[in-house]
Amino acid sequence: MASPSDEEIDREYLRLKKDAEAGGYRLNPDRTFVNGLVRGLLANAERYGYPSCPCRLAAGVREQDLDIVCPCDYRDPDLTEHGACYCALYVSAEIAAGTEKAGPVPERRQPGGPKQKEAFTGGVGAARLPFPIWRCRVCGYLCARDQPPEVCPVCRAKKDRFERFV
Repeated sequence: MASPSDEEIDREYLRLKKDAEAGGYRLNPDRTFVNGLVRGLLANAERYGYPSCPCRLAAGVREQDLDIVCPCDYRDPDLTEHGACYCALYVSAEIAAGTEKAGPVPERRQPGGPKQKEAFTGGVGAARLPFPIWRCRVCGYLCARDQPPEVCPVCRAKKDRFERFV
């Protein structure tokens, strides 16, 4: 397996940056640091067929690693609580602007990967949902997680425009 070229790293960096900004996210401003993460993402994509987080040990089985395919399932809660995701690829506006520094982020992933959650079937089952459902009051976007996202991925409304739906 050949190491990704500088051109491949630059191309992937620009793609990640464009996607991040389109979704209201920011990449770490330390380009050298980010290039190392991009190199790891590209290596994992070649190795496993998907870009698993370079800071975590992947099983090499997509179904077992879905929670750590970048951007991982833990990005938004990490950003909300710590200002950066676990690997610090994605950071808060304050860290991106240089007014704050990224600190350590504890690992959220349970040993052995995520546990299967009970599927929602509607009706009375809504009381057993593992997460609350948040609704963007601007566009109606729904998401199930502990807290609403910092920015709506559809209309870019801020976190305070979300209401608990269920």
